[in-house]
Order: sequence, then structure tokens, then C-alpha cells
Amino acid sequence: MKFVDEAYIDICAGDGGAGCVSFRHEKYKEFGGPNGGDGGRGGHVFALADPNLNTLVDYRFSRRHEARRGEHGMGSDMFGAAGDDITLKMPVGTIITDAATGEVLYEMLVPGEVVTIARGGDGGFGNLRFKSAINRAPRQKTPGWPGEKKSLKLELKVLADVGLLGMPNAGKSTLISAISNARPRIADYPFTTLHPNLGVVRVGPEQSFVVADLPGLIEGASEGAGLGHLFLRHLQRTRLLLHVVDMAPLDGSADPVAQARAIAGELRKYDEALYKKPRWLVLNKLDMVPPDERAARVRDFVRRLRHKGPVFEISALTHEGCTTLVRAVYQHIQAQQVSEQPPAYVDPRFADGSAK
Repeated sequence: MKFVDEAYIDICAGDGGAGCVSFRHEKYKEFGGPNGGDGGRGGHVFALADPNLNTLVDYRFSRRHEARRGEHGMGSDMFGAAGDDITLKMPVGTIITDAATGEVLYEMLVPGEVVTIARGGDGGFGNLRFKSAINRAPRQKTPGWPGEKKSLKLELKVLADVGLLGMPNAGKSTLISAISNARPRIADYPFTTLHPNLGVVRVGPEQSFVVADLPGLIEGASEGAGLGHLFLRHLQRTRLLLHVVDMAPLDGSADPVAQARAIAGELRKYDEALYKKPRWLVLNKLDMVPPDERAARVRDFVRRLRHKGPVFEISALTHEGCTTLVRAVYQHIQAQQVSEQPPAYVDPRFADGSAK
């Protein structure tokens, strides 16, 4: 399935049905009185956060979505039926924005969440509504109210606890396949990954977290170079960034320190808040470094980069060091989740441990 994380749609809720002008006609009843019913309301347009979807491809070519209008009122005190509602299923993590103003209307963050993005118009009044003591035979009615019409921008930001970033061919896809259930495409050339991949990392029977693998970044990504800039938005909801560094690049002249600094610079240019997220270094492909040179190469890398934060030495291909990395990541995520919980309410009458 093609990964699409941005789409524009036009939605139109149903118009309300018109009211009816009608009078009761029965045998032996000369003045039956008004019996025109109201029109039915138009159909609403709902959005549903569906955890089974991970792309907005359904809305790339199907742009207009209309709910049915309400039926008109009828005689014999019969009101019109309401128009059928429609529900648009969207991936969890979708942001719904007004395309004209840029205002964020809704964020679909909870699986199964349903929001009303366009309300149908109310039905018009029939002449039964206008009957009074001084107006026994009203001929007034009102048309139905129009339904809401909107042009919306849909933007998907995947929900993941951890995001992998790094230069192309740094081994991110190999790492996510080694620690999770994801099976991305892996090859020995840059830009093998063309769209984000999500994987669930199982630490224990009821202990897990979600990791996202993004296409590789290159210098100038924040200005549109390469593929990674198209997907940087998916890192904004993560709790932790794992910066994967290729310690044995195919190009012998490439400097891993310069590449790591370039990635950090692109994050800062794109979003300062993203740059300030916790970012751990994962030094990958150490299996390709001679054993007697590993320690010296790692020390030289850390000294030159002056990175403030944890550094992990792994080989995603042989799974060396992956278990230690996974456990540290899980403990960090758990600590963040605990710190994000609101403090428990304490009744001031019992704050000192005794009732007043």
C-alpha cells in the first residue's frame, strides 16, 4: 500500500429538508386545521480514528465527500427523515486543519475516537408550527438550513515512542527489523526506505514500545533535499530520538562525526523543539570495524562530537548490543510516562494527615 501522509478534501454536510404546508382533509371535518410536518435534518460528517489504517491514500483521489440531505416534511403530521450520516475513517495521529485559515480543528490521537467535522442543517418548519389562536390556518413554512461545507487538510503524524534518524544506509531499517516485528525493505544502497515503517518492540509479556524508521536524512534536508524532510513531522510526537551513525561507511573518505553534526543541524533548522528532544547516539556497524580498533574509534568519535547524552555501541546485523539498547529505551519511556501523569488530588482537609 502506498504511504500517503497528506491530503486535501472537501466535505459537505447535508442540507435540512423544507417544511410542508398541508391541511387535514377528512370526511365530516370541514376545518381540519394545519398538519404540515417539519423537514428532516441533513446528514452529519464524522471522522473516526481507525487503528487499522496507517496511510491517507484513500483521500488522495477521493476528495469530495457529501452527506445526504434531509427529506422534506409531509402532510398528516409527518416529519421528514434525517439524512444519512457519513463517517470518514482516518489513521490515528491525523491532524485535521482548515485549508483556508490553517487553523487546527481536530487531532485524532485516541483509537476509536469520533468527532463531528461538519454538522448537517436543521430541517425547516411546517405550517403546523405556526398554528395559533389568531392564526388557525397558517400557510407559512421555512426552508431547511444548509449544512456545513469545509475544505480540509489532512496531515498524518505517526504515533511512535521512538524515532530512528540518520544518514542514508546507516542501518536504521536493519536495526528496526532486529529489535521489532517490522520487516522493512533492506538493501546496500542509500534511500532504500521510501516511507516510515512502524514496529512494536517487545521487552516483556506486557512491556513494549513503538519505534518508527524514517527515510535517511542528508545535509540540506530542511530545505527540501533528499526524502527525509518529507517525513520529519513524524518525529515530532516521539519521546526519544535514536541517532544511528554508520561507523564503517562504504565511502572511506566520509567522516561519521561530520555526518552526525549535519543531522543535528538539519533537526535544528526544521524545528527547534525537535532538536531539543532527548537524542541518543547509536553507533552501528561495529562488526565491520576490526576488534582491536573499536574502542579507539568510539573514543575518538565521542571526543570530537562532544555529544551530551547516552552512547550505545551496537551491530544491528549481528544483534550485538541491541538488548542493552532496548532495555534502556524502555526504562526511559516508562520514566517519561510517569512524569507526564498529573499529580494525584489531595483533599486540603487531609493534607497534613488528619481531618480538620
